[in-house]
Amino acid sequence: MTSRSITQGKAALAALAVGSLALLAACGSSDPQPAAGSDSDSGSGDTKTLVFSPLALKIPAMQQLSEGVKHYAEEQGYEVVIQDPNLDPQKQVTDLQTAIESGKADAVWAIMVAPEAAASLLPIAQEKGVPMVVNGTPEAYGMDGMQPGISFATIDYEAQGVAAGTELGNCINERYDGQAKVLFAESTPGTAGKEQYEGAVKETLAATAPDAEIVSTITVTDRQAAQTDIGNALQGNPDITAVFAQNDEGALGAVGAFKAAGKDIPCITETGGNEETLAAVESGDLYAVVALQFAADMTQNVDKLTEMLEDPEAEGVQLVTPQEVVKADG
Repeated sequence: MTSRSITQGKAALAALAVGSLALLAACGSSDPQPAAGSDSDSGSGDTKTLVFSPLALKIPAMQQLSEGVKHYAEEQGYEVVIQDPNLDPQKQVTDLQTAIESGKADAVWAIMVAPEAAASLLPIAQEKGVPMVVNGTPEAYGMDGMQPGISFATIDYEAQGVAAGTELGNCINERYDGQAKVLFAESTPGTAGKEQYEGAVKETLAATAPDAEIVSTITVTDRQAAQTDIGNALQGNPDITAVFAQNDEGALGAVGAFKAAGKDIPCITETGGNEETLAAVESGDLYAVVALQFAADMTQNVDKLTEMLEDPEAEGVQLVTPQEVVKADG
């Protein structure tokens, strides 16, 4: 994710996104585990503790991913600790540093809210011999090339944006003969891949539906705020007929805002793919979702950490998380 987000984020499901996310929802406990650095014991004997730090547990896709991590990693013999930075980059870094320096973390998978804020954390993990998988690339953390004990999991943000922008343009062409007023939902500043992703959406939308015009822009934080902000935007632009919703929260907020205003649901595309948004594709509320496939990425990252634990000084690798466009027409 993501941070998309992903952010943003993601991961490759074993089959179709719908079935995979259903698997994630069924896996593990729904209760977050104690944050590392708390009074809870990290285990004993040969059991290794894996600390997972998603963007925020209030994001449904991150909650589902955390449940999947707990289920899968425990099957691999780990004790799992789930942290909740709640989209606060400094809290995320502080909690992870506490876990690493106290010895409560043997391995860490973190979807960093703001990679640049974590630049000082990675050398600490290397010094302590705690392997990490983090989102992004070495350069995002101020590092030059691949690093010992650190693997990086990145999303092809440009390809993601191309897919989302193309599908929004396709919908505008199909439903409105290429004419539309568009609301554009942005991610918060500092979100990983923001410029590449949103730039690709705008460029591809303009190429696919050149007569579509972006008339309003909001920033997505959560679903309720998105619904409120989009509702306000509709008062000034009641003829909006297309929404680039950014992520699951923005998409579901957009659906809620149009329904609350008594308006027909417009063309909506986004990147995410939790259970609700995939169901919304099936119902027709969303035109397309660029589904970030959590299950396969989860197993890929946990398996890589297991491998790295055998030799924490070995050079890490650049992992790539797959994605899939899901539309009601298949």
